[in-house]
Amino acid sequence: MSKKPELSSVKDLRAAARKHIELGAVTAGYDADRKEVLKQLNQALATELVCVLRYRRHYFMARGIHAKSVAAEFLAHSSEELAHADLLAARIVQLGGEPDFAPDSLTARSHAEYVAGTSLKDMLSEDLVAERIAIDSYREMVLYIADKDPTTSDMLKSILAVEEEHADDLADILSGMSTEKMS
Repeated sequence: MSKKPELSSVKDLRAAARKHIELGAVTAGYDADRKEVLKQLNQALATELVCVLRYRRHYFMARGIHAKSVAAEFLAHSSEELAHADLLAARIVQLGGEPDFAPDSLTARSHAEYVAGTSLKDMLSEDLVAERIAIDSYREMVLYIADKDPTTSDMLKSILAVEEEHADDLADILSGMSTEKMS
């Protein structure tokens, strides 16, 4: 039987809160390797930004009989990826870091690649590959952080759920068009 952690007294909580107030939300009870978490969050931020840009390009470049409905999906995914980037950037700042939006190193820091795709099928496939990469990288981050940083872990789990929805959407579109010629 595991021993329950003891709760701090109100006096101890108050005293601890006054120490290192310059660290904001990061208290002595933060158990994760903050430097590594910030690195991972910045890599995730880069990944989301690359995905935003790729989806936006695909939105504008979609052509063919299915272009209108698929382009709408690309635009919706792009907006959701941007919302993920905003969440990640805010959490980075909350943990005392700086979100890295530097465009010159964005693709090097991103887990996903920026592959333009020349046909609608290529675009869908590349976006699906990127979503699958994001799914695995978020799962690994959640496992790495575990219960050491519940706030970051919960945020990553919510992003992961949306990435899984994106992958499912893209796979459905691809399978629905598999017998048709897509341009």
